[in-house]
Amino acid sequence: MSHQAETSFVALNIAVLTVSDTRSLENDTSGQLFVDRLQAAGHRLAARVLLKDDLYRIRAQVAAWIAEDEVQVVLITGGTGFTGRDSTPEAVTCLLDKQVDGFGELFRHISHADIGTSTIQSRALAGLANGTLVCCLPGSTNACRTAWDGILAEQLDACHRPCNFVPHLKQAAPCESRG
Repeated sequence: MSHQAETSFVALNIAVLTVSDTRSLENDTSGQLFVDRLQAAGHRLAARVLLKDDLYRIRAQVAAWIAEDEVQVVLITGGTGFTGRDSTPEAVTCLLDKQVDGFGELFRHISHADIGTSTIQSRALAGLANGTLVCCLPGSTNACRTAWDGILAEQLDACHRPCNFVPHLKQAAPCESRG
């Protein structure tokens, strides 16, 4: 791979899943924040789905996206807490080939400035599955903003050094520009 290819921006195909028993696409500010941020960064929205907090439906949707050649990143918001219905981590963990242990740690570290020790109740996690980065985040819009601005914007940018996730994703191809 040439040096130029290593430093070119790569527009990724990103799917957004909101897990919520109470939201609709019309009032889903967390999922919309991801859509707005990823598109502003020059990435493409591959799909957007809202599901009730049901372990098997979440797992099936994420597994389908992992199997698709077109989807390189899955961003999930919601279902990461400790209520009886919160099941996103349990739905996703078994699908991962490798976990990104530092993702949840860094998210909680960054979140501490905003929400203090309440950050320990976040079960944010990330991992790779079939060349797809899967990130599970809390359902609050502020948590999604924290994750995008503090972690994802750089880690989904092929130009970020010393490393980012783009080389580990399936069929990532350089594009001409961000706009």
